[in-house]
Amino acid sequence: MQKGVLGCRNLNLSLQAALNPHGPSIQRYGWNFRVGDKVMQMVNNYDKDVFNGDIGRIVKLDDIEQELVVKFDDREVIYDFNELDELILSYATTVHKSQGSEYSAVIIPIHTQHYALLQRNLLYTAITRGRKLVVLVGTRKAIAIVVKRVDSRRRVTLLKERLSQLRSNH
Repeated sequence: MQKGVLGCRNLNLSLQAALNPHGPSIQRYGWNFRVGDKVMQMVNNYDKDVFNGDIGRIVKLDDIEQELVVKFDDREVIYDFNELDELILSYATTVHKSQGSEYSAVIIPIHTQHYALLQRNLLYTAITRGRKLVVLVGTRKAIAIVVKRVDSRRRVTLLKERLSQLRSNH
């Protein structure tokens, strides 16, 4: 979740304050961006060859040219200051945004504050993002809810019927 004390937005602001508190910054779209900050691309930008969910680090901030440079893997991408709505801080990210990615260490806050997201399948996804270390931080009550709660929504895809129909046509 994005909202609340344990939401991604607040966690990112707290982590930035702890991990990268000083240096020149540019304030845009509700964020202070600094050299060294971990950021995530939020939309596909085919011109820049960066895509929703790509994570990089800010390596340069140029007030004169009104540009910010983000290094994604081994490639640097230049953003004009008016394009910074495409980026958010990414010290913390949601389970949904992390799908398909892996991290050396993952810390997962589990609290009743985010009751709607206390689902076993989401916890499984979060845990499987960590390669070396996974830490659950929360309340016993919230963890008990997660373990017992299975998403009750049944997916109706008709996949079985469609596959059966394909087999009978061949």
